[in-house]
Amino acid sequence: QVQLVESGGGLVQPGGSLRLSCAASRRIFSIYVMGWHRQAPGKERELVAVITRDGRMNYGESVKGRFTTSADNAKNTMYLQMNSLKPEDTAVYYCNARSGSINYWGQGTQVTVSS
Repeated sequence: QVQLVESGGGLVQPGGSLRLSCAASRRIFSIYVMGWHRQAPGKERELVAVITRDGRMNYGESVKGRFTTSADNAKNTMYLQMNSLKPEDTAVYYCNARSGSINYWGQGTQVTVSS
């Protein structure tokens, strides 16, 4: 079993920045594909960013150039740095660890972008 705990969400003005964290209960980054997803009210969950097992980062089209994901293996923690935030980035952000048919999700953290 793997527990994932997100933190760092909150209310921010348009154009602002936030950094989300995802703490894993054990060392997993070289075993699982790690990802950030988000879900806005009334919308389907969408992929935001992925870190592959060999450390490559991929991003959803809507966040490219604004969001950056990274991982600290020593701390078993993944980060999502979000810059130039827009109201349409408002959503619950979830951390995910996936390997084959195995999927672990965090509880989510709310990000609200509003003036």
